[in-house]
Amino acid sequence: MYYDHFFPFYTEYSNPMIYSGEQMQEKEFELMKSYYPMTSRRIQEKVEEECDRMDYEGSRMYDEYPDKFMLHHICEKIRREVEPQMQAQAVPGGFLDELIEVLLYQEMTRRRCRRRRCRRFY
Repeated sequence: MYYDHFFPFYTEYSNPMIYSGEQMQEKEFELMKSYYPMTSRRIQEKVEEECDRMDYEGSRMYDEYPDKFMLHHICEKIRREVEPQMQAQAVPGGFLDELIEVLLYQEMTRRRCRRRRCRRFY
């Protein structure tokens, strides 16, 4: 096949719309987080802080099979930080532990998927 004009191979990857789907998904996620109850919002903030600390290249958060003991330890750490605030609201301990686990696993899954999608374009 013959082209009249030079067409560099890298221009095919310069589509600015590649990340628009991810930006829309992030906006949607932020909107839904704004609907969280105050208790869940506080826990979510602590979960995001903890995930920000673990968000680096080679982190155990991005292992193919994350260690369940590590995840349990992180949940315990978050619970110790949040528990004094939750005692005033009479949140049962078992429910609080489960809520922290669900929010942590959901946040980690979101970050792992985002990193996996972005790596395809390197």
